[in-house]
Amino acid sequence: MINSMTAFASRTGHHDHLSWTWDIRGVNARGLDLRLRIPDGLPGLEQNLRALLSEKLQRGNVSLTLRLNREEKTAAVSVDTQQLDAVLSALDQVQDRAFEMGVTLGQPTAADVLAQRGVLVAARDDEDGASLAKQLTSDFENVLADFVKMREAEGTSLHQVLAGQLDQIDKLTSAAAEAASARRTEMQAQLTSALQRVIDDVAEMDEARVAQELAMIAIKSDVTEEIDRLQTHVGAARDLLNSGGGIGRRFDFLAQEFNREANTLCAKAQSSALTAIGLDLKAVIDQMREQVQNVE
Repeated sequence: MINSMTAFASRTGHHDHLSWTWDIRGVNARGLDLRLRIPDGLPGLEQNLRALLSEKLQRGNVSLTLRLNREEKTAAVSVDTQQLDAVLSALDQVQDRAFEMGVTLGQPTAADVLAQRGVLVAARDDEDGASLAKQLTSDFENVLADFVKMREAEGTSLHQVLAGQLDQIDKLTSAAAEAASARRTEMQAQLTSALQRVIDDVAEMDEARVAQELAMIAIKSDVTEEIDRLQTHVGAARDLLNSGGGIGRRFDFLAQEFNREANTLCAKAQSSALTAIGLDLKAVIDQMREQVQNVE
């Protein structure tokens, strides 16, 4: 089965006071273009994510965003005894100096002491960035699985559309063959009439030259090769479509060959019926080429 390059997936997760959101989007591209927006301080995470993406994807412009949120929580506090001793010592010196100068000061309360800078400190959050990166890598495998699953689902729809378009091309090619066969009698009559006019108007003529010119006219108006190539391309495209895997580039090249043969068919048609069929062929082939751009 084929995969589409167009897909989307998102996922949220949390651990302790941390929560995060994954957002991954993919569109078509000639190769694999990975664009990651990852917060700093998570050693090895980006390399791990790139490795996982490269393992699962062959083509596409893929944008991945990770948003981290740290939930508010009441932080534990503790007393810095060294800072407390320094503050008490300073207060003692202030009291002694004030007494020497005859100044009476009020006694500081415990709240006054604790309010001094550095006495109360928040407990340090020893969050391990490497450990978090490992946990996030494990969680990303789930969102990547969702992303790949959507690419597969889109690919199934693409397969059906492309198969239907190949059926249309096959039918139109058969119709072109019938129109070309019906045109053959008309073309022979036109050539015979043109040759008779030349014979009537020219007293002397080079029979070899006339035969050569008639052969050139017949070759320029013969669409047998174009029809045969179109039928061959239909078979090759069906085989390629059923082979699955990363067929996007090869299918795109084949679609260009379809278009080339349809253009030549229209140029050599010399028949309103065959021209109409050729234009219908070009329309279907153009629609198919648009769909092929999304195939991985």
